[in-house]
Amino acid sequence: MIRRRTALSVTAAALLAAAPLLTACGQTAHPGAAAVVGNDRITVSQLQQQVADVRDAQRSSPQGDQLTANSARLGQDTLVRLIQYRIVEQAGKDNGVEVTRRELQRQRADVEAANGGAAAVRARFLALGIAPDQIDRALSVDLVRAKLDGKFGTARTNEILMHTSDSLHVDVNPRYGVWDGKRGTAQTALEPWLRSAAAAAVDRPA
Repeated sequence: MIRRRTALSVTAAALLAAAPLLTACGQTAHPGAAAVVGNDRITVSQLQQQVADVRDAQRSSPQGDQLTANSARLGQDTLVRLIQYRIVEQAGKDNGVEVTRRELQRQRADVEAANGGAAAVRARFLALGIAPDQIDRALSVDLVRAKLDGKFGTARTNEILMHTSDSLHVDVNPRYGVWDGKRGTAQTALEPWLRSAAAAAVDRPA
C-alpha cells in the first residue's frame, strides 16, 4: 500500500545541514556544466539561478539574516538536490512510476493543511534552501519516491536509486566535487539514500 506523505520531515533539516558527499576532486571536464546526469547537463548558470531565487526569497523574509547564515553551502546543497531529483525521476520512469498534476495538487494541499498553511510551508521549505517556485518539484520528487517505496519497499528502492545513479554516470564539476552514488548525499547509516525535503514525519494510508 502506498502511504501518502502530509508533513515535512523532521530529518530534512539535518539532511541539508550535513555536508554532501562531494569530495575534493572531479572526474571529467564539462565546460559550463555544474554536473552531468546521463544526457542532462545542469549548467552553472542554471544552478546560479536556482541559488539566486532562494537568496531573493531569503532576503524578503523577516528571518533573512538567519536563513542566509544557515545556508552557507547553498550552492553545493542545491546542486546535490538537483542531481537527486534527476535520479529519482529517472528511477520512476524506468519503473513505471509517475505523478499526475492532480496528485501533486492534492499533495501540496495536504502538506499545507498539515503544516500550518501555505505561508508556513513556504517558510519551512525556504529554511531548507528551497524557494517558493521550487516547492512543487520537491513535492513531485517526494511522491515518486513514496510510490517507489510503496511498489518495491524501502530497501529495494534504495538499491534501485543506487543502480540508477550508477547508470546515469553522474559527473560533477571539480568546483563542486565528486558524486558518491552509494549514498546520494550525506545521510545517517540508517537511511542510506535520499529522503526529499518534502518527506513526511507522519505517514498515513492513502
